[in-house]
Amino acid sequence: MAALAQVIRSDPAFVGRLIKAANGIIGYGRRPIVSVQDALTILGMPAVRNMALGFSLLNHYRSGACEGFDYARYWSHSLLTAVATQAITLRTRVAAPDETYCLGLLGRVGELALATLYPHDYTKILGDVQNDPLRLAELESRAFAMTNAELGAAMLADWGLPRLFTDSAFCTASGVECLQPEGSRDATLTLTLRLARQLGDLCLAPENERAAHLHRVKLAGSRLSFDEETLTTLSDGVFAEWLEWSALLNLHAEKLPPFEHMLKEAEKPVAPDVVQSPPVEKNVPAGVVEDSESDGQGERLLRVLIVEGDKSVRAMLRDALINGGYDVAEAGDGYMATEMALDFRPDMMLLASMLVDISGADLLRTLRKTRIGRAIYVVVMGDDAAEETVISAFDAGADDLLPKPINTRLLLAKIRAGRRLTALHYEIERDREEIRHFAAELAVSNRRLQEVALMDPLTGCPNRRFFTDRIAQEWAAAVRSARPLSCLMLDIDNFKVINDTYGHDVGDSVLRQVAASIRSALRGHDLVARTGGDEFIVLCPDTTIEAAMVCAERVRSGVEDAQVLSGLLHLKVTISVGVASRDQSVVDADSLLKRADQGLYIAKQGGRNQTAAVQLKPHIAGVA
Repeated sequence: MAALAQVIRSDPAFVGRLIKAANGIIGYGRRPIVSVQDALTILGMPAVRNMALGFSLLNHYRSGACEGFDYARYWSHSLLTAVATQAITLRTRVAAPDETYCLGLLGRVGELALATLYPHDYTKILGDVQNDPLRLAELESRAFAMTNAELGAAMLADWGLPRLFTDSAFCTASGVECLQPEGSRDATLTLTLRLARQLGDLCLAPENERAAHLHRVKLAGSRLSFDEETLTTLSDGVFAEWLEWSALLNLHAEKLPPFEHMLKEAEKPVAPDVVQSPPVEKNVPAGVVEDSESDGQGERLLRVLIVEGDKSVRAMLRDALINGGYDVAEAGDGYMATEMALDFRPDMMLLASMLVDISGADLLRTLRKTRIGRAIYVVVMGDDAAEETVISAFDAGADDLLPKPINTRLLLAKIRAGRRLTALHYEIERDREEIRHFAAELAVSNRRLQEVALMDPLTGCPNRRFFTDRIAQEWAAAVRSARPLSCLMLDIDNFKVINDTYGHDVGDSVLRQVAASIRSALRGHDLVARTGGDEFIVLCPDTTIEAAMVCAERVRSGVEDAQVLSGLLHLKVTISVGVASRDQSVVDADSLLKRADQGLYIAKQGGRNQTAAVQLKPHIAGVA
């Protein structure tokens, strides 16, 4: 992680994008991320890798030879999809939001690949299809033996994205339905990506075409159980984030009107299977609960699922609940009830004791085995109030009972009582989320303190404390495995003269550049640390004295050949190197360091800018 942070710091543009991405997922009102190390900790290695890949593609393919391919629109749409996918995932929690951001950014990469590989042929195809995706897929398959959806999924898989992501990208790009059942993680991620792309289409559509795109957005949102208020808050947040990211990535973006304003200009469709509740005045609090999925930023209607085979009873219950200010969905049998419980995600369920295909108790036992089902407040409705029926219902996991025929006043009273428990459940979930965030912040703080304690702030190398712990570990491993271990002690020649002549600012610049030259000359498993002043130590595991001398000479010549620049100054800097290796006369790590220091003294006495090792008598030489 420290090595990756060191590499990333050399690219200021990527640093800004990385920190922006990390701040986008930590939630509102929390301490902002300001350092590369913190951003890496929050995002994780896979997301950073995929983000770097996406931004690299964006930088290298802002234009191309395919005249029919709108590169600017492609990247604007991909960025919109990325921002929207992350925002939606923060609510659905189907995957890590930072990773789904990368999925949204790279989800249409198959189109870019075909435009890059076959620019002239793809221009002709794009001219023939006129925004018909089915026709496009047909012509792509005929011309290239694969569609952009197939190629994109193959590329994502080749880059190491998980099957869940590649399958969702394929289904979204090809327009086919996910083969997994609704409510599953695969289906939810596919719906998430599809809604994100619909939001992208809406943002980039001409004003006279927004109504049609808005209709598709609402339908896609309803499949994720997003009500109008949630969709409005989500969309406005995506619009604002898109403008910020576009400025950061130098992409064109235009400010859009608020989502609520666009809604007023379009028809409001009724989503299938879900009965839309009429607007509830603010003075009717019965069915309103705080939305835990929006981090306390807003409120939503309490969702109630009616599971009843009798249509007349369902209609009576539905009317009573809608008039009470609740968001209502219906199911007539156990199979539909299971699907609706996973898709609609109700807060409460009114469950008949007997359905056409399953008993209410058996359905309830099935639901209680799922994470979503355990959180639902269930009221069982039954004609039989016998003791065994009541016991059976409570044993299956019921929270309350309601006798038939239904008394609507009693129904609403029980719903209000259950609402208090539901609100308590949301409060517990928020507390858990707070604890998770505090734990993450504590981990970030601990990493920062560890970096400060073990790293030299001037050169970015480990300090003496880190090196002391590391050489003890390597010494123990070398003794245990009878492997060689070598050490190089380096000192900048005449460094005091540089400081006295040019000042400490130039001296600090020399130290930083010499440290960079040393690192570039070392192997991947070697460790360099600054132990004080102008002195550095290099630890070389599994290295004999002969190999260590070669390594030392490579480091010395690398520093000598480097041009050390500081303002208008061009300085020639050299180092002296002492070399030591573990043998029979070196009894511990301290002895190894002393032996290397003796070698450094010999190099200094010999005229500087050279490497040297202490020559031992033959009877004590050799590697153990």
